[in-house]
Amino acid sequence: MARDGHRTGEGDFRSERRSVQQGFTSDERSAQQGFTDRKRSAQQGFTLIELLVALMIFAMLASAGVLLLGNSVSAQAQVKARLDDMAAVQRAGGALAGDLGQAVPRITRTEAGTLAPAFWAHDDGEAQPVMQFVRGGWDNLGDLPRPSLQKVEYWVRQGRLERRTYAQLDGAAGDDPAALLDNVEAVTLRFRDAEGQWREDWTPSQPDLLPKAVEMTVTRTGEPPVMMRFLVAPGPVEKLEGVEGAAGA
Repeated sequence: MARDGHRTGEGDFRSERRSVQQGFTSDERSAQQGFTDRKRSAQQGFTLIELLVALMIFAMLASAGVLLLGNSVSAQAQVKARLDDMAAVQRAGGALAGDLGQAVPRITRTEAGTLAPAFWAHDDGEAQPVMQFVRGGWDNLGDLPRPSLQKVEYWVRQGRLERRTYAQLDGAAGDDPAALLDNVEAVTLRFRDAEGQWREDWTPSQPDLLPKAVEMTVTRTGEPPVMMRFLVAPGPVEKLEGVEGAAGA
């Protein structure tokens, strides 16, 4: 009985030892196989699915970058166009302010020889200028045989606000016009008289009268109307008929 028990114990010990050895061998073999599989995968490179996923991610990033760059370029172009437009409006306003601020009460003659008042305005479309007057302070750096006064006209033709000048005051032909603003649909003028009232037209009682101020509203395509006001140089005082009659009496 004792021998049988001893043999049974030895058999169990051998079985456990063999199981442990087999388990270690299996684990070692599995570890070696896993390492071999990883090494083989590293040597073989990426799979087709991995390459497709990487290409898709790269394409998404490239598309986002191109879209961002396009939006930036478009915004920069819009800002530049807006700044150029504002600069053009400021240049036109500067030209008008300089001309009206030096206006003089000088009656002139047209190319046809007819008399023209010192300041007159029209709203007859492209056939006539919207304003015509004479300004002083015309620099003569080249000592040319011409006066220091200059006749100036402002036209609205073919969607442009133009400034036209004359080398001579009476009967001379005008120079080539200079465009100040583009895409002009309409120009509306108002004039402030000596009593401080704004008038839609300028029809003075005497030909040498000047308005106190001029208001110009420019309407352009795709832009809100721009209103500009300019002071006019002082001119002669309007002569009242009743006062003249009383003084003559």
